[in-house]
Amino acid sequence: MSTIEILKERSDNSCELCKATDSLSIYNVPPQGESYGDATIFICKTCLDQLEKKEELNTSHWSCLRESMWSDVAPVQVVSWRMLNRLKNETWAADLIDQMYLEDDNLEWAKATGDHLESDADDMHRDSNGVLLRSGDSVTLIKSLDVKGSQINAKIGTVVKNIKIVSENSEQIEGKIEGQSIIILTKFVRKSS
Repeated sequence: MSTIEILKERSDNSCELCKATDSLSIYNVPPQGESYGDATIFICKTCLDQLEKKEELNTSHWSCLRESMWSDVAPVQVVSWRMLNRLKNETWAADLIDQMYLEDDNLEWAKATGDHLESDADDMHRDSNGVLLRSGDSVTLIKSLDVKGSQINAKIGTVVKNIKIVSENSEQIEGKIEGQSIIILTKFVRKSS
């Protein structure tokens, strides 16, 4: 039986976190390695986008963790624990963390990425007004910028279309000005409508 068939059977063809039945895909729980055994779960697009920090956390969506945290499946437990820790400022999530028990190996796995140490808001790319930025958005410069290593001076009010998110740094985006790709600090842009 293939991995997808095993996951469909195990999950009853629904998201193993929230029980949604549409837009399901395999999620490989990081980090991968022999010590973690089967590290795959079957989840919906909503869970996936929020897990991978492509979308802002919707706290009401994650109330599903009240059930999924009790799963017998180790990777589901690990992801549930990580998400509860990302939501630990919510009273209900903090209460669930206190109730949850993980075997030592699974707890070590859950902590291995360090995801539980940081707030979700810290990892999101936001413009100068706090608006969430995504790849493909257009932004307007709110300050004139000299581009290092070139003669380009990007004037205030310049629109930069089709930006790319710099995944390693939530304070940086990539865009093209006068045909040249540059890195721009998010604090100097405003999302265009």
